[in-house]
Amino acid sequence: MLEKSVEYIKSKIKVNPEIAIILGSGLGDFVDTIENKFAINYEDIPGFPNSTVVGHSGKLIFGNVGDKFIVAMQGRIHYYEGQGIDKTVYPMKVLCELGIKKLIVTNASGGVNKSFKPSDIMLIKDHINYTGVNPLIGKNEDDKGPRFLDMTYTYSKELRDKAKEVAKNIDLDIKEGVYMWFTGPCYETPSEVKLAAIVGADAVGMSTVPEVIIARHRGVDVLGFSCITNMAAGILEQPLNHEEVIEVSNKIKDKFAQYVREVIKVI
Repeated sequence: MLEKSVEYIKSKIKVNPEIAIILGSGLGDFVDTIENKFAINYEDIPGFPNSTVVGHSGKLIFGNVGDKFIVAMQGRIHYYEGQGIDKTVYPMKVLCELGIKKLIVTNASGGVNKSFKPSDIMLIKDHINYTGVNPLIGKNEDDKGPRFLDMTYTYSKELRDKAKEVAKNIDLDIKEGVYMWFTGPCYETPSEVKLAAIVGADAVGMSTVPEVIIARHRGVDVLGFSCITNMAAGILEQPLNHEEVIEVSNKIKDKFAQYVREVIKVI
């Protein structure tokens, strides 16, 4: 089925993308900045799962950012949607088969680091998988990557350095920190957020890590951004909701889009 998915997409494009970007909750409008773009609906691709979450429209958008031909996932599949880990990472496997060399992952996350505030952009320098779920469990695909994957340099230092330089050039104050993956769909409890802080997390969320693991398994360089859309549970002692996530994402989407565009041009 993976071969059928890839064959279908390749029949619609003339050039394979070199960079893929996965757009998190409320960040799908980034595609408006892509030139010469065209879309393929997830539902039209054989075997491709569809996203069921508000703020994730379910399209692959191909086009140009400067002289780079890219593909954007406008909507991701989350593990909490109940389709299983294989479906969660299926789109990432397809993108790797299309020949991407670099992956930009983005997400909306809850701030754990108390120096952060909603609307901050955090450059991901590492992650913590708190779920007990790993998409590489099972028979290893030896032709894709190693059985025991080294995760020392999961988020490329070279790409992070370039992203920091871009931020400096456009006078954007970005943070840097560790992202911790919880399964969701319920938000973390205040005690879980305290735990996250103790073990070194700066932000928490419900995505990203499975796709990153698959990308690294296939030798793709990864750059990650978390948009801090709210402070995590217990920090401000107020309830959390998805509408707030979308609202804050909408407030920072233009700044985020400008930044990511400039990053894509130099990586």
